[in-house]
Amino acid sequence: MRDALAELHTLGADAVGISPDPPAAQRKFSEKLSLNFPLLSDADHAVAEAYGVWGEKSLYGKRYFGITRSAFLIDEKGKIVEAWYKISPEETVPRALAALKAD
Repeated sequence: MRDALAELHTLGADAVGISPDPPAAQRKFSEKLSLNFPLLSDADHAVAEAYGVWGEKSLYGKRYFGITRSAFLIDEKGKIVEAWYKISPEETVPRALAALKAD
């Protein structure tokens, strides 16, 4: 998203990241990667639950709860235009740009 933000802006879109990480951790992550868009903290994962991306996961046989990496294209009225669940970071920008250019 960082590298595509200018193109997103020309298409009338912006980017926001949301994670359950606390603001201090997000600030460190944002500075490390020189992000040019805001990261919002969803520490109680209320937003993740509302969007259906908080759930049980498994890693090396260990079960835990966490975020399913997802991306959403939301219009100016707050309507979800596109939703991509279990999307890789490499797929996010191309899919968002394709959807924006299809309008």
